[in-house]
Amino acid sequence: MRVTIVRSRMVVLGIDAGGTKTVCLLADEDGRVRASARGPGANLATLGELEVEKVLYEVMEQTLASESEAPAIICVGIAGVDRAEDAAVIRGIMRRIGHKAPALVVNDALIALEAGAGTGPGVVIIAGTGSICYGRNGRGQAARSGGWGPVLADEGSGTWIGQRTVRAVMQQFDGRGPATALTPRVLAHFGIAEPQELVHEIYYRDQRRRLVVSLGGEVEAAALEGDAVARQIVTEAAAELVTAGRSVVEKLELRGVQFPLVLAGSIFRVMPSLLADVIRRVAEVAPRCQPSLLDVEPAIGAVHLALAEARGGARIPNYV
Repeated sequence: MRVTIVRSRMVVLGIDAGGTKTVCLLADEDGRVRASARGPGANLATLGELEVEKVLYEVMEQTLASESEAPAIICVGIAGVDRAEDAAVIRGIMRRIGHKAPALVVNDALIALEAGAGTGPGVVIIAGTGSICYGRNGRGQAARSGGWGPVLADEGSGTWIGQRTVRAVMQQFDGRGPATALTPRVLAHFGIAEPQELVHEIYYRDQRRRLVVSLGGEVEAAALEGDAVARQIVTEAAAELVTAGRSVVEKLELRGVQFPLVLAGSIFRVMPSLLADVIRRVAEVAPRCQPSLLDVEPAIGAVHLALAEARGGARIPNYV
């Protein structure tokens, strides 16, 4: 009698846990996505360990609900994680969740770079809820700039732009700043009638406070209408993001090198004028770079790293 042995195909999980959303992808050994799930943000620095565990558990359970094979490797790219201690916390979470697969824990900027530029030299500038610039060169070295959270950094991010916007509204209201078309837009965005009502919306209502992060579209619209205050916010955001890019390019000695520049994050999509300004300015920093807007989920980069790890070890660059 002839016996046929059917080999199970390896599957991996790739997770992108950002400040606003978490995406989990189940992929086979060829990188084909078989299942996915989405959840809220899971930033360890701002939300804490228990909330991150809850989010990761839910997206993984949803993704694996109809899968009989256990993942061989789980790669988690997570905002706010860039130290050995932070990675240890996430691996502890994964053990508590109950999955026996080894967990590769990296910064979410690395998986965005992997998704957009592959394994070679490249730089990614992320402008989402937070912001960060991350890159690597051909010598296996990495560098980063920004990404230290809304109190210490995150210039050019959705949070930074939103804070600048509501401050401009209050400055007009107080007579400390110029009139701006942002005022009626911000009031409509929050569903309020007077600027002073922003105090209650932002300081006393957690759910409403998150609307600050989503003001980029209002700034873009006002800037296109010619509002000077809005245009200044766009200009300063672009300058900050490119300054972070300059820092990484210089640390990695990439100025004269041809490399892909990946632009990722929701802010670039809702603010095309910011995207165009960053592309124009970055040409002065790295004339041979090839900028492009990331057009796939960053979690794809986590899938690629998980597969590389399962096949013998993903190459994680060391910081300069």
